[in-house]
Amino acid sequence: MPSGSPYEPVIGFSRAARVGDIVAVSGTAPIAPDGGTDGVGNAAAQMRRCLEIVRQALESAGASLEDVIRTRTYLARIEDWKAVGEVHGEYFRTIRPASTMVQVVRFIDPQWLVEVEVDAVVRPSP
Repeated sequence: MPSGSPYEPVIGFSRAARVGDIVAVSGTAPIAPDGGTDGVGNAAAQMRRCLEIVRQALESAGASLEDVIRTRTYLARIEDWKAVGEVHGEYFRTIRPASTMVQVVRFIDPQWLVEVEVDAVVRPSP
């Protein structure tokens, strides 16, 4: 399921892929609607943008944040872990998926401070 990212057709990927009840959301960067970087210099704002893109991708795949079982957060600067973690908590405090946060050397765009991946399992409706 493409999201409109300018990188999808170039690299050949989709924001999200669903097989049965499993939804994988690929590395999601803080791309603004105009294609630029949202929240330049602000890791917390970038995390919020990433998670909003993730939410949209999940919903277009028939899932929701409540279905997320794992998150992976990649940081350009490990010292941003607390600010980024607090935003993660805003979205996942009650869901509590398995989660990993690591520092990476760099991203495709040097303005990106955060990138996020999630895995979800769509639960049957009650």
